[in-house]
Amino acid sequence: MFERIITALVLVAVVLSCMFATQSHYPMFVLMILAAGVAGYEWFKLMPRVQPTASKPKAWVYGGFVALISTLALFYDDVALLLWAASILTWLGSIYWVRNYPESDNWYNPSLHLIGFILISAAVTALYAVWHSSPWWLMYLFLLVWGADSGAYFVGRKFGQKKLAPSVSPNKSLEGLYGGIATTVIIMLVVQYFYLNLTAVQLMLFLMLSIITVFASVLGDLFESMIKRRAGIKDSGRVLPGHGGVLDRIDSLLAAAPIFATGMYILKLIGVDL
Repeated sequence: MFERIITALVLVAVVLSCMFATQSHYPMFVLMILAAGVAGYEWFKLMPRVQPTASKPKAWVYGGFVALISTLALFYDDVALLLWAASILTWLGSIYWVRNYPESDNWYNPSLHLIGFILISAAVTALYAVWHSSPWWLMYLFLLVWGADSGAYFVGRKFGQKKLAPSVSPNKSLEGLYGGIATTVIIMLVVQYFYLNLTAVQLMLFLMLSIITVFASVLGDLFESMIKRRAGIKDSGRVLPGHGGVLDRIDSLLAAAPIFATGMYILKLIGVDL
């Protein structure tokens, strides 16, 4: 437990420093590229393979390519938008995979290598785009995901009866999901009351985006859990003592970040200035 707490404190300090300590974009840029590379390395280890164990050099090469694609997307907005769109389509398809696991697992095939490129690159570029808009919007995204996860945990532990996806994550319940959504609504209303000045229509659109983001975060968590179960691996890595790997920490954000960033982009296009 002590190791877990220390790791969490260090991780929070590093992320917050990159977000708020300087106006330079380089610390956040480097953090995103490092996260993409390590997440890519861990993703490769979860993939189907002929040999019992994946070679570390191949995994690092894969991680390097993920970091390279992410770097290109960070420089070119059009590439980032294409990645977000491809990511959202992939997440929509993953709903079917999660609902039908383990009866159907034909998704567990070499195409997951390409999916990893898309999902990880889309997530890190979306996180960077939200941060570039305002560090406080990235903080809001974190609060949505963490708040929903905490609300789901406590409500599910107390009242959970109906399992959300028992074959993928036996501890998650529908009651917990409702608790997470309720927590999201509270967070959004607090932000609206103290920091925003939205009309009724704009508020409803913003609420819809926040709730969809929470649903996406749950899907991201379930999808990574499903892949780890299929691969027979408990943690995606050991780079974060007491917490597992980078993928274990950002699984919810893999889905939530591109959807939230795309939603903010669309709201801006229709005149909702956040």
